Amino acid sequence: MIKLSKKLLRNTGRINARYSLIKEGDRILLGLSGGKDSLCLAHVMKHIQKVAPFKFEFKAVTIAYGMGENLEILHKHCAEHEIEHEIYDTKIYDLAKEKIRKNSSFCSFFSRMRRGALYSYALEHGYNKLALAHHLDDAVESFFMNFSYNGALRSMPPIYKAKNGLVVIRPFIHVRERQLVEQAKEANIPLVSDEACPAMRFDVKMPVARAKTKEMLAKMEENNHELFTSLRKSFENINVSSFCEEEYLDF
Repeated sequence: MIKLSKKLLRNTGRINARYSLIKEGDRILLGLSGGKDSLCLAHVMKHIQKVAPFKFEFKAVTIAYGMGENLEILHKHCAEHEIEHEIYDTKIYDLAKEKIRKNSSFCSFFSRMRRGALYSYALEHGYNKLALAHHLDDAVESFFMNFSYNGALRSMPPIYKAKNGLVVIRPFIHVRERQLVEQAKEANIPLVSDEACPAMRFDVKMPVARAKTKEMLAKMEENNHELFTSLRKSFENINVSSFCEEEYLDF
């Protein structure tokens, strides 16, 4: 078992306790991409499983797009650390060649298809929850992207129920991305390389909105070191009547 950061475990433990993300008897499917975020979450969930005063099951599943990606190192790493893991083969790559136009954005397509595959696997195999490794930086970036590009005030909740009845949880939603970068480095966690990213096989433009948002937030944080702490608190302190939605106006 790798050595996990006490701060990482403390942050995850607090969010889990506050929102009851993991409960007695849960059967949880973890979406494991092989990147730093999901691999760190796999190890944290394994730790929780060993020390928690209640029992739950979890299994990590990696969606293979069907483009011959090599995921054996990831599977071997999970086996070495007693993390139940399965590679779920799909035809998403072939479908994308038909659906995605040249020079069009592709990230949202693959994200939707990957999430759909995880939903299908979870429901077919009797899992009641799906764990995703989104962190605080993801939530903040999504918030800024939504109001900057989509005209909506939206972010990422720690827990919600999908239309299909599956409960989606985000145990890392209060964790900074830099914590996960450090954790992966310190524990020497093997990460899946960029060759498993469909972008390497397509003649498509790279998404710029998220990159620009990351750059903007980095500059903002240079001038205000408490920026992300304040934003995290603001997500829990929403004054809906101060906006223009008729349903919430107080008059």
